[in-house]
Amino acid sequence: MTVLLLMAAGVLAGGLGALLGIGGGIVLVPVLVLGFGIPLEQAVPASLMCVVANSCAAAASYVENKLSDLRLGLTLELATVMGAIAGGLVAAFVAEAMVAVVFGLFTLFVALQMLLLRRPVQEPATAANYEPGNYPLGISGSFVAGGLSALLGVGGGPLKVPLMTYGMRVPFKVASATSNLMVGVTGAASVAAYAWRGQLNLGLVAPLVVGVLGGASVGSKLMLRTPTAVLKKLFAAVLLIVAGQMLWKGGEGLWPSVWK
Repeated sequence: MTVLLLMAAGVLAGGLGALLGIGGGIVLVPVLVLGFGIPLEQAVPASLMCVVANSCAAAASYVENKLSDLRLGLTLELATVMGAIAGGLVAAFVAEAMVAVVFGLFTLFVALQMLLLRRPVQEPATAANYEPGNYPLGISGSFVAGGLSALLGVGGGPLKVPLMTYGMRVPFKVASATSNLMVGVTGAASVAAYAWRGQLNLGLVAPLVVGVLGGASVGSKLMLRTPTAVLKKLFAAVLLIVAGQMLWKGGEGLWPSVWK
């Protein structure tokens, strides 16, 4: 029964990850810790492995349908990796709770903007029919996203998709597909370190990955057919959940007496 529930959790995470380009880890970690009682040190590497599986399953479909912008993805991923390295170096000197609060407030702002701001924009159907702009903002924002990933243990997708969409004028579906490609590369680099330390529980990972592969396959097909406006609303709802998690985490660290 537990194996079937883990597969179902993987299907949910894989479907959302492929639809929105967030990898699914932001959903899977709380489900594993709160729903299954799995220790965080096992849940995080298992989630990262699922992010890699999600990216591999959906990337082929997005590249085939010319939704992923490979050049943009490689450029921003380089900045993300550099930011992750910098974040790891300064982690000991930065108050994690304060970073969590700032990230939560920013994510809340982006979510409300996506829900309340109504702009009837005609978006190109593929990555070949547009030209991204404002590369300096995209590169610097990806650097920040990488640093936040290292500091808070969250994927960069919730930050990079809005960054590409609003900051670089990338169509939302192209931004989601490109983010999906990038989170797989970042996740692979991270999960290797956990595997080297023997923290990757293959018995836990196996049913999750099976579910993620199925969910990502369905999610990548749904993304091609789902209207952009619906995807944006769904993405905003996920951002609200992320904002709540980050504000709770930050508030618990800054004012522990209030949260007890």
